[in-house]
Amino acid sequence: MTAAPNTTASLGLPVVYLVDDEAVVREALAWLLRSRRLLSEGFASAEAFEAHLPPPAGAAVDPPANAPGAAGPSLQEWPRSPSCLLLDVRMPGMSGPELFERLAARGLLGRLPVIFLTGHGDVPTAVGAVKRGAFDFVEKPFSDNALVDRIEQALALSARALLAERAVLTMRTALQELTEREREVMSLVMEGLPNKLIADELDISVRTVEVHRSRVFDKMGVKSAVELVNLMNAHPPLRAQWAARPGASGARGRDAGA
Repeated sequence: MTAAPNTTASLGLPVVYLVDDEAVVREALAWLLRSRRLLSEGFASAEAFEAHLPPPAGAAVDPPANAPGAAGPSLQEWPRSPSCLLLDVRMPGMSGPELFERLAARGLLGRLPVIFLTGHGDVPTAVGAVKRGAFDFVEKPFSDNALVDRIEQALALSARALLAERAVLTMRTALQELTEREREVMSLVMEGLPNKLIADELDISVRTVEVHRSRVFDKMGVKSAVELVNLMNAHPPLRAQWAARPGASGARGRDAGA
């Protein structure tokens, strides 16, 4: 199994959030995680954890100075490091499943996998939550080794989600930084045209095509047309957005619409 610290090295230290109304349970879990060199943060209620979340982007709120949203990421950018949530099912006030549904509605389950902590009578509830996207459930009393194994697997899943989102953001930024001419050249390169035909299409010199082609490759972080096509094909939504941009269809697209 891949240990979480190796998987998450480029993303910062992983964090395990503990939400349980029993202080003794939180303390025992925190000690267990420290023994495995994992950071944790405990909350006595679902309401307390929800209050810890940063606000959505653009939300008209004024969070406390020590809140994550005060000078940190918006909800759409949180968490920034690999994280998972150990969530008790039964608690006074908001229950674990109720908090889980709120997190799901906020789109956090990919970056914040949820592991339910359950008593025997809560297993059907936890199974239902797993079917709706929870990572897993662990029945009390639990095996320390088995629980930490699942936590590390959840953190690895969180890391993959964060890396995928980072890759999309990097690619979107690179596409936005292309000039109109670079977008035209890129479109024709992706169609498989050699430099001479691209030069004919755009009525520019082959040398100019070579310069723009090199700049496109540098900005997109690729070394060949094949890598460029594979990169775009790996992100269908971004490719669709790219195709809809002005200048992305090359000279022939403009001539066709003239």
